[in-house]
Amino acid sequence: MAKGTHQYIEDPRNADILININGTLYPRDEAKISVFDSGFILGDGVWEGIRLHKGHLAFIHQHMRRLYDGCKALDMHMDISSDVLVQRIYDTCRQNKMHDAVHIRLMVTRGTKATPYQDPRVTITPPTIVIIAEHKKALALAPGEGVNLHTTHVRRGYPDVQDPKLNTHSKLNCIFACIQAAKAQADEALMLDPHGFVATCNSTHFFIVRDGEIWTSSGDFCLDGITRRNVINICKQNNITVYEKNFSLADVYSADEAFITGTFAGLTPVKHVDGRSIDNRQDHSMTKHLERLYVDLIEQDHKNDIVK
Repeated sequence: MAKGTHQYIEDPRNADILININGTLYPRDEAKISVFDSGFILGDGVWEGIRLHKGHLAFIHQHMRRLYDGCKALDMHMDISSDVLVQRIYDTCRQNKMHDAVHIRLMVTRGTKATPYQDPRVTITPPTIVIIAEHKKALALAPGEGVNLHTTHVRRGYPDVQDPKLNTHSKLNCIFACIQAAKAQADEALMLDPHGFVATCNSTHFFIVRDGEIWTSSGDFCLDGITRRNVINICKQNNITVYEKNFSLADVYSADEAFITGTFAGLTPVKHVDGRSIDNRQDHSMTKHLERLYVDLIEQDHKNDIVK
């Protein structure tokens, strides 16, 4: 039975974590926001998923840039700097005695409203900033295994409807896609763009391998994921041919390998798409090679980061 692409090992320590709300730490059971909060009423906010690796917030500067760019696009005025916010995340992890195998959900909403209404002008507080850090290690796949994807009818839309490049709380289209995949007993949904080309998955990004080349979508109809971008850059730096281009399901079904990327699990091989086997190369050799290079990049990013 499929269980999704974010399976993790249960950790009893998460029952007692401290959650940071606007700079104050609360026990998990006492962490609350107002029912008038913009995020609760409207899904009006942006978020980041961040990984703590050996005491280091992996690619934190890229995450902060995307978060603050999203706030600007939504005309949300952040009342603290990115450096202060990064320090707040580190402090939250330290107070929870966290060092490695930690996943952090950073959520920023427009703030509390005077009344339940969409107009940003009725917001009466600064943005609500919530940091949830959990002990969370990805559940490893058995050798030769991979995730199963199901192509959904739900499309990634045009930016004049809801810009897919914004990492907003409003994820209903992805939730619909996830539901459809779950009903088909798949781990995740593969989503197409309005033209019928492959765009992305409902919560991860999608790549295929063909004749030693790496293909991923044009990027026009998906979030520019941090892991996605880093994998593309890894290919360029290691003389591996990589394309951001339009391609169809026919290309997917005949691919040599396929994999998904995300902050939580890094690179994960794909075994089936719509019932077609994508494991022509049982060892997933290119996927494994890129995974090793990605781990090396995390370590290098650790050495270069002086903010802790």
